[in-house]
Amino acid sequence: MSQPLFLAVVTLAGMCLALPLRGEAPRLAQPIDCTLGEDCYIQNYVDHDPGPGYADFTCGPLSYDGHKGTDFALISRAAMTAGVTVHAAAAGRVTALRDGMTDGVFLEDPAAVKDRECGNGVVIDHGEDWQTQYCHLQKDSVSVTKGQSVKAGAPLGRVGLSGRTEFPHVHVSLRHDGKAVDPFNPDGDHACEEMPRRTLWQDPAPHYRPGGMLSAGFSDAVPAYDHVKSGRAATVHLPADAPALVVWGFAFGGRPGDRVMLEINAPDGSRIISHTVELENPMGLFFRAAGKRRSGSAWPKGVYHGQVSLQRDGQHLGTQHTTVTIGP
Repeated sequence: MSQPLFLAVVTLAGMCLALPLRGEAPRLAQPIDCTLGEDCYIQNYVDHDPGPGYADFTCGPLSYDGHKGTDFALISRAAMTAGVTVHAAAAGRVTALRDGMTDGVFLEDPAAVKDRECGNGVVIDHGEDWQTQYCHLQKDSVSVTKGQSVKAGAPLGRVGLSGRTEFPHVHVSLRHDGKAVDPFNPDGDHACEEMPRRTLWQDPAPHYRPGGMLSAGFSDAVPAYDHVKSGRAATVHLPADAPALVVWGFAFGGRPGDRVMLEINAPDGSRIISHTVELENPMGLFFRAAGKRRSGSAWPKGVYHGQVSLQRDGQHLGTQHTTVTIGP
């Protein structure tokens, strides 16, 4: 049942707050049951730009205007369907919650989530006017009750797609006196450091990734973007008469000038394609594909190897490897 006191993310007052702060701040544990850099990643951080632009705590673009939390994202909707638990980042008492909102409604009717942008979620009071809020949980997954005391690491629900979101993730906000605090940079000095000297995370703090590859796969045509995001685009087997052989890569945090390099190697090790695409615009999530049409009556049978890499200013940001078997 919806709780009338539950706060929507987009209406929270205040931007990132500079210390000193009254009361001892909680030390936060990772709030999602996954391994960052493997099966999940951080898509957005708190916006430190006070104007109409946006910048994360490193002065990078992994945020958007007015964003007041940290988005721990899954690499596909298939992972969401399988179930990934959201945990309390610190001990406290549940003061508000909502459940029962359908996942994915915002994608079809944005107006349907007005004043409920957080979707299904939980607010925890940690004392001394500190709170954390967890948004976009999966429908009917909230496993705590209002007034319940929870320990750090207690399960709260599962990652979902409820409220105002286009990808499966849990949005975690930290607030003090009702104002947003960035746990990666609680001093609010915006020094553009990859990791400030002091954070509010338990050691080790989540590693900052400025962008990277999420997944890759083969198909017999350029897949639909929805299939890539859902985790249903890749195939591990193609018939010898497949019309084309296409490799694709799914990535996050793209910036103008980034280079996506796609390769396919035949079973005998020979190179079938080597293609590079340069990004022209910033992109939070994106995919690129390249391939070759069948030129003969059939593809040679065997295991084909694909590789998709992301580079920025000569720096390697990540590679995904994939294979497909052609033939019976």
